[in-house]
Amino acid sequence: MRFLGIGKRMAGHKEKGSRVKDMTQGNPTKLIFSFALPLILGNLGQQLYMITDTVIVGQGVGLNALASLGATDWIYWLVLWPVQFLTQGFAVLITQNIGEGNEKSIRKSIAMSAILCVVIGTLISVIFPFLAKLMLHLLKTPEDIFDGAHSYVTVMYAGTLIVMAYNMVSAILRAFGDGETPLIGMIIAAAVNIGLDLLLVMGFHWGIVGAAAATIIAQLIAFLYCLRMIGKIPAVNMEREDWRADGTVIKRLLKLGMPLALSHVAIVAGGIFLQSVINGFGSLFVAAFTATNKLYGLLESSAISIGFATATYIGQNWGARNLERIQRGIKSAMKLSIVFAISITIGMLLWGKYLLMMFISSADADASTVLEMSYQYLTIMSVTLIILYALHVYRSALQGMGNTVIPMIAGILECVGRISVAVFLPSIMGEFGLFFAEPTAWLFSAVCVTISYHVLVSKLPVRDGAHVGLQ
Repeated sequence: MRFLGIGKRMAGHKEKGSRVKDMTQGNPTKLIFSFALPLILGNLGQQLYMITDTVIVGQGVGLNALASLGATDWIYWLVLWPVQFLTQGFAVLITQNIGEGNEKSIRKSIAMSAILCVVIGTLISVIFPFLAKLMLHLLKTPEDIFDGAHSYVTVMYAGTLIVMAYNMVSAILRAFGDGETPLIGMIIAAAVNIGLDLLLVMGFHWGIVGAAAATIIAQLIAFLYCLRMIGKIPAVNMEREDWRADGTVIKRLLKLGMPLALSHVAIVAGGIFLQSVINGFGSLFVAAFTATNKLYGLLESSAISIGFATATYIGQNWGARNLERIQRGIKSAMKLSIVFAISITIGMLLWGKYLLMMFISSADADASTVLEMSYQYLTIMSVTLIILYALHVYRSALQGMGNTVIPMIAGILECVGRISVAVFLPSIMGEFGLFFAEPTAWLFSAVCVTISYHVLVSKLPVRDGAHVGLQ
C-alpha cells in the first residue's frame, strides 16, 4: 500500500489541512525545498534564541560569562548530538514504514521509540549533572570561568529528557513530511525564550543559569505543541497493544539509532580534545571561539534542514522501492545545497563582523582583539561551507536508506580530523591553526559518505526504474 494509501483516513485528514507530505510522488526539487523551507525557518528560530542567550550574557554579564558558555559547548554537545541523532535513527524506521503504507508498524515504531527516549533521556538527566565538574577539569577549563561553566552545563544536562522528547516528536513529524509544525513550535519557543532571558538574566540577575533555564523551558513548550499536533494525525491513533514491548522493533530501532549516536560521540570526542587545546590559549581565545561558534548554527541551519528533508524523501522512497526517485532526489538536494552555501558564505563575508559584534561588549578592554580573532575563524569556516552541506546531504541519504554504519565511520573520521589539526597545526601556525579544525573534520567525513553512497547505489539492482528487493 502506498503512503497516501494508508487508507481513506489519511486522505481524509489531508482534506482537513493536514501537514503530512507524500514524498513518493511529484517533483523532487519542489518536494525537498518545500519540506526544507519551514525546517530552515524553524532552525533559524532555534538559533535565534540560542544567539539571544549569548547576546544577553555577553552584553549583560561580560566576556568571562561569554567564555563560560563557550567552555561548555563540546561537553554539552556530548549529550545533545547523540540524543538528536539517536532520535533521527529511530525516525528512519518510522519513515520507511510510512513509505510502505504499514499503519500498524508505524504505530508500533512510534511507541517503542517513545519508550526508549523516556528511559535514555531520564538516565542522562540523572547521571550527567554529577559528571559535569569532572569533564570541565579534564578540559582544563580556566579557573576564572570554571564556576559559571559548571552551573550552566549542569542545568542543561538536567533538562536532557525534555530536549530528547522534543527531538523525538520533531523527528516523527518530519517522517510524515511535516516541517511546518516544528517551525511553529520553535517560533513560540523562541519568543518565550527571549522573554525569559530578559526576565531571568537581566531582571532577576541569575546570570548564565537563567539563560540555561530559559532554554530548557522553551524546549518544553515546543515539545508540548508538537505532541499535540502529532495526536491529530489519524495514522498515529495509538492503541493499547501498540505500547506492549516488542523486542524485535526495539532492536531494529537501536540498530538504526545507536550507530548515529556513537558517530556523534566520536565527533564530540574530537571536539573535546580540540576544546582542551583551545582552553590552553586563555579565556580571550575561548571567548573568540565562542562568539564564532554561536554563529555556526546560522551557517549550518540550512544544511541540517536540507539533510532532514533528504532523509525523509529518501526514507519514504526507499520504503516505496523507488531507486530512480532516490537518485533524482540526491541531485536536487545537492543543487539546493550549493545555492544556500554560496549565499550564506557571501553574507558572512560581508556582514559577519557586525554579527560577531552582538556578542562582544565594547566596554571590555579586549573587545577589539576578540573580534578580530573571531572574524578570522568565521571567514575560514564560511569559505569552506559547501563541504559541510555535501556532508549533510549524503549522510542523510545513507540514513534514509537505513545504513547508519557508514555515518558512524564518517563520525570517527571527523574525530580524527579535529584531533589531527589540534595536535599538529598549532606547532606550525600557532593558535591560528586551530581555525582549520572544523573544515578538516567536515572534509574527512564528507569524502567518506559521498563515495560510500555512490558505491552502494551502483550495486543496487534496478528494473524498470524501480529498485528490486530493497530491505
